[in-house]
Amino acid sequence: MEARKAQSPVATEMKVRERAKPAQGARNQTRVLIVNSHPVTRMGLAQLISGQPDLVVCDEAGNAAEALETLKKNGPNLVLSELGLPDKSGLELIKDIKAMRPGLPVLVFSMHDELLYAERALHAGARGYVMKDATGQELMHAIRQVLSGEMYVSKKISSHVMEAFSGGSSASSARLSIEQLSDREFQVFELIGLGLSTSKIARRLSLSAKTVNAHRAQIKKKLHIKSATELISFAARWLTGRGAEDRGHLVTK
Repeated sequence: MEARKAQSPVATEMKVRERAKPAQGARNQTRVLIVNSHPVTRMGLAQLISGQPDLVVCDEAGNAAEALETLKKNGPNLVLSELGLPDKSGLELIKDIKAMRPGLPVLVFSMHDELLYAERALHAGARGYVMKDATGQELMHAIRQVLSGEMYVSKKISSHVMEAFSGGSSASSARLSIEQLSDREFQVFELIGLGLSTSKIARRLSLSAKTVNAHRAQIKKKLHIKSATELISFAARWLTGRGAEDRGHLVTK
């Protein structure tokens, strides 16, 4: 007899909860797919979301490939995803989801600085961005606002565009310069800051070394940097300013 596929604790618990809820309520609940690489985080989010009378977690995924496969089988009403996935950038996943299911809203739940990532996520097709230090109440508000057809960002992000035109510190100027990079250039820039060589960056992003070098050239041009050494130094200093915790998902073996 063929062995049954092992299920994650979250998926098992969600099935128990769905069976325990009244049939009428289950039909009226909004289905949420959680995409997060950390099992404990998925469990916490599942407990929080499924504790709401109008929401239920229909499935969970630990990486982009699982998320896309799940979309083929299940019909969630919303995807709650992080950006630091192990197999693909969360920004790329958002674009894939929009190509597969154009009307499906995606809400990003991330530890990464919203001043740097929120606008990129929205441009990729996300409907909102919530930092992981938000309260449960804030997250539920964001989910419901996105489901209502609106977009959700913090007040900090709402005023970001206005601040960009008011001058600001050198740190703000550096941030604005980096925002000129495309999503792929931004990925390469981060990996350069971690000290990865061109060949390692190519393997990490499934690109050719020639393509990575082309991205390097564009990054230097956009940031007005002349040499490879200066680029490495600038990227490393920029990452240090962001903090070690925010860089953790980028480290590769």
